[in-house]
Amino acid sequence: MRFLFLYTEIAEYFLACCRQLAEHGEVHIIRWPVNKEAPFNFSENNKLKIYSKTDYDYNGLENLVKEINPTVIICSGWIDKDYLKISKRYFKTIPTIMTCDTHWRGDLKQRVAMILSRFTLLKTFSRAWVPGEIQKKYVLNLGFKESNIEKGFYSCDLNLFEKIYQNQKAEKELNFPKRFLYVGRYYDFKGVTELWQAFIELQNEQPNEWELWCLGIGDIEPIKHPKIKHFGFVQPKDIDYYTAQTGVFILPSRKEPWGVVVHEFAASGFPLLLSNRIGAKEQFLIEGKNGFEFEAEHVLSIKQALKKIIKLDAAQLIAMSKQSNELSKSISPEIWVKKLLKMCK
Repeated sequence: MRFLFLYTEIAEYFLACCRQLAEHGEVHIIRWPVNKEAPFNFSENNKLKIYSKTDYDYNGLENLVKEINPTVIICSGWIDKDYLKISKRYFKTIPTIMTCDTHWRGDLKQRVAMILSRFTLLKTFSRAWVPGEIQKKYVLNLGFKESNIEKGFYSCDLNLFEKIYQNQKAEKELNFPKRFLYVGRYYDFKGVTELWQAFIELQNEQPNEWELWCLGIGDIEPIKHPKIKHFGFVQPKDIDYYTAQTGVFILPSRKEPWGVVVHEFAASGFPLLLSNRIGAKEQFLIEGKNGFEFEAEHVLSIKQALKKIIKLDAAQLIAMSKQSNELSKSISPEIWVKKLLKMCK
């Protein structure tokens, strides 16, 4: 088989799935440029080819797709008009799969999309692939039949993070690190400034030994505080140095359609603190069992979640760690491939 992905920004977790898929045929990925705030290093092989969309005008893109002669096309939503035109050319000839991680909100914009999709998306794509239930609700409203919708579109590189968990488990059971870890870009929509404020206020009100380590870059200047440390962007292959020294993962996003990073740190055995706007919490967080939810953009709510963790003893944190790791196994690159092959039939 020849799998063609018309993709926006690729990441290492997506390539982990594609490498697994390459056992079943050729994998071709046409992608947007690498995001400067997430400068992942990518590798190819003879069954996994990556092309930069910026190297082609539309005619060149069309000729490239003809050369690839895909068995199936998987397209990142409907944001790229060139991708839509190509997908439409192959509609009803081969499976054309639209991916979508947008939450169903029911606002005016989405209700207009429900009407327009009958004349556009449903004449371009034969199937839809979404991460979870809230996205499934949206594509159902767009008119896709339930039998043509599959969940589980996002998966982390489960083997990589399971290995981290197993390698670090014994040491953490002896001495659980009292450090929160944030991994993400430094942007307003990530809620990082509210996190910093909540952590600093808690340190002022109830001084304690916990620290906050932050991995990422962006347009927000890193705040200076003796118990907040910044490490910049870290490649996935180097993440184990930081996971070994931290204990609880926190993601305060104001908007997060899914958040594969949640899956990564669940697999690594981290108790989770997640805002109520993170899509992945539906699959990887059980309130009170492996972490806590808090209200996005709400400093007091974040502070209360931090307090809940600080009050726990090591045995309780280790129990949460095990629960996170168990929940992470509900999706993997192997399961991801099975779902795609099912849609190709």
